[in-house]
Amino acid sequence: MDLRIFTEPQQGATYDDLLAVARAAEDLGFGGFFRSDHYLHMSGDGGPGPTDAWTTLAGLARETSTIRLGTLVTSATFRLPGPLSVQVAGVDQMSGGRVELGLGAGWFGAEHTAYGIPFPPVGERFDRLEEQLAVITGLWETAPGQTFTHEGTHYPIADSPALTKPAQQGGVPIIIGGAGKRRTPALAAQYAAEFNAAFQSASDSGGLFRRVRAACAERGRDGDELVYSAAQVVALGNDEPTLRRRAEAIGREVDELRRNGLAGSADEIVDRLGTFAEVGASRVYLQVLDLSDLDHLEEIADGVLRQLR
Repeated sequence: MDLRIFTEPQQGATYDDLLAVARAAEDLGFGGFFRSDHYLHMSGDGGPGPTDAWTTLAGLARETSTIRLGTLVTSATFRLPGPLSVQVAGVDQMSGGRVELGLGAGWFGAEHTAYGIPFPPVGERFDRLEEQLAVITGLWETAPGQTFTHEGTHYPIADSPALTKPAQQGGVPIIIGGAGKRRTPALAAQYAAEFNAAFQSASDSGGLFRRVRAACAERGRDGDELVYSAAQVVALGNDEPTLRRRAEAIGREVDELRRNGLAGSADEIVDRLGTFAEVGASRVYLQVLDLSDLDHLEEIADGVLRQLR
């Protein structure tokens, strides 16, 4: 199983904080360093403030060398698809082809209000997401020397030179996730290289994976072409005082974390990861919320990652 580190910098983290975690994750052998794309904290005071996802990933692209980088997930409400395609392709070039784009419809209304971002109703947000996916992939797939035109409702494009191109052949892999019953599986089947079930139980994750596979079958796509992944908060403690300290540092209770995340000793976490593997997950994003605790990453690598290799 591929393990990736997933951070929530909107809770309050500087670029240097993220760089330290990304470099530690790379040195310890994790498969990826991913970050949320949010502009407003969800607890605490949010200080020193949010950092822009693609700005920081551009920096990390130049200051790391092997680890995969990306977002879980960029909101379609934040950026126009044409400029976003240029931005992501540029970061992919800067990284030597190590970038992945998680893209979603957006859900956190308060951050839109706080930063003056329009927040349309959910149906329109999904319409915009679908059109953004068509535009971004269309721009990347357009052959050099040709132009791209899209007769869309929200993002009409005429005769774009379809530049810049990603370093990765075929474009940057796209990650789509969510628990939607109809449109989310259909979009994943059409556009995604990976489907992510975030903060769901293993059983519920398996149900979401089956929906995506069914949507793939309807499109005539092999469901095995996609990577199926999960995202879970992690708190490792090989003794109860350590586990309790790490739970308290992120404002959670140990018993609750054991029910709703990956918490406990290394062996307990490996066993819990096994339940996700049983339902088809081959990749798990470990949500690390205390970015100052680099020892935590080392203990996860030594106790969990080592067992899964």
